Amino acid sequence: MATQAGNLLKLDTRVSKRSNMLLEQSTAKPRRDKVGLGTFAFLFAEIIRYSQNRVLGIQDLEAKMNEIGKRVGVRVFELLMWREKNVHRETRVLQTLVFINTVVWRALFEKQADSLGRSTENDDEYMITDNEPAVLKYISVPKEMSSFSPGAFLAGIVEAIAECCQCPARVTSHLVPAEEMPLKTVILLKFDKEVMEREKRLESGK
Repeated sequence: MATQAGNLLKLDTRVSKRSNMLLEQSTAKPRRDKVGLGTFAFLFAEIIRYSQNRVLGIQDLEAKMNEIGKRVGVRVFELLMWREKNVHRETRVLQTLVFINTVVWRALFEKQADSLGRSTENDDEYMITDNEPAVLKYISVPKEMSSFSPGAFLAGIVEAIAECCQCPARVTSHLVPAEEMPLKTVILLKFDKEVMEREKRLESGK
């Protein structure tokens, strides 16, 4: 019994040392070691499963994933503001979108999003497109949940960052499969009326 206690004590000490090493790492520099896509996909699937057991339907599940994405988005924004010395807080719509499309996407997925566009029908709507989002690569949605969009997590990240840039918007995720791009996802941002009115004032120089 004493020997077992001694082994546990040694194990706790090693865990404590590893924890201290993690806490002592600088947040000002990106870490060179990366989480494998398979590991991330497993964790993301577990997040979906955990959330699914705590909601009543698909709409609630998407809202839950969106909420989790917002928590991640706020922390990503804070980290980027601290780490990226050449980046400052954007407050204009177009600059905010470019920031998300490039800096944020590269920080999260090591590539920028595939395209950034504006709606031809509504001036307050913009779209960020990712042809193969990493978060969806190993996620299989069953037929009975075909209306569920795991991309709600991404929408939450984008929504949080837009709000941090003082450009609040309603953000939704839409799966739009194309030839050879079955996971193509469009993140649709509809900016608040106050944001668009501010943009018009700034453009007119008033």
